[in-house]
Amino acid sequence: MRLETVVMSNPTFVPVSQDDPLAEPLLAELAYEYATRYGSTIERVGNWLRGYPAAEFAAPDGAMVIGHVDGVPVTGGAFRRFDDRTAELKRIWTDSRHRRRGHARALLAVLEADIAARGYRRIYLTTGDKQPEAEALYLATGYRRLAEPLEEQGEGYPVAFLKDLPDGGRR
Repeated sequence: MRLETVVMSNPTFVPVSQDDPLAEPLLAELAYEYATRYGSTIERVGNWLRGYPAAEFAAPDGAMVIGHVDGVPVTGGAFRRFDDRTAELKRIWTDSRHRRRGHARALLAVLEADIAARGYRRIYLTTGDKQPEAEALYLATGYRRLAEPLEEQGEGYPVAFLKDLPDGGRR
């Protein structure tokens, strides 16, 4: 039996806007995945994903980043202001061909550091009830599932999570 050595590169993270071509793979694959899991169309989900104004994911209250390996986008996500103390994670994604390599954890670490640097004290997020991988990731990285499920929002049934940040910032 022959063993192969696989070298896994860590992503390099760069800030992008929602309209940046580097963000397109994120939005396209999220639209496909959500449409498949929740029984919608790619076009409908794509329009929903792009329905948020890009400015919500921009400084000073938000950001969007893409992690790439050798110029290929492999993970990405964004956050926006939820309230004075809380940032909300959105669009958390890892390319299906690059999963189970730690990229999502690296992405969360980058976003959480940026969120803390902007003075937020906690992070809120929702994920769909048909995304057990996402639920497992958030639980494994210190998020706690909120006891009360949220009302139906669109095509999925959100499961809410919250994480308090250590040494909360200025807000």
